[in-house]
Amino acid sequence: MSRSTSPGKTPDAATSGESADSTRRRIVAAAKEEFARHGIAGARVDRIAKQARTSKERVYAYFRSKEALYAYVAERETAALVEATQLDPADLPGYAGILFDHFAARPDHYRLITWGRLELAEPADDTTSPLQATIAGKLDKLRDAQRIGLLDPAWDPVDVLALINQIAMTWAGQPEIAAAAAEQAVDPSSTARRAALVTAVERMFPRPH
Repeated sequence: MSRSTSPGKTPDAATSGESADSTRRRIVAAAKEEFARHGIAGARVDRIAKQARTSKERVYAYFRSKEALYAYVAERETAALVEATQLDPADLPGYAGILFDHFAARPDHYRLITWGRLELAEPADDTTSPLQATIAGKLDKLRDAQRIGLLDPAWDPVDVLALINQIAMTWAGQPEIAAAAAEQAVDPSSTARRAALVTAVERMFPRPH
């Protein structure tokens, strides 16, 4: 005879026969949604546990603190972003379009990363983080492009990367203007917004002919 559970309680992996990996995956998925919606300070571990169909104690068994759970989720999301948005120094407008596509499809990712910047800002001199390593790799690609004539050497590569990233995330970072565009733009479509930012990057950093 199977053991019954109390009303309102969901059986945990330890009692339902589910694997630990399955429980961990549910916790991470629930945490991603919780952090994107409420930030780190506003996130509640009990809500994460409920959404993950597990216990609060089980969450802490996998992650020692709420901040550690956020760090794990943010690292996974950043890795997914890096994988999905490879930089081609010969096609910087295309790179801007890829970034736009990623954040248009994943607004939760933008919110999740932004909360971390606001609440858990890394020290400026922390050059050992995976994100800093990714940035360094992109800067190296831009310098190589300048050396072989694909990119105007008058630009500092750090400015190139910062400007493209900011332009590409214009709409993700300004939802109030995106809402106005939906009502007042000549062409309110997402395609038009994408075309505008790709054109802006093209004019700044034209594709080599």
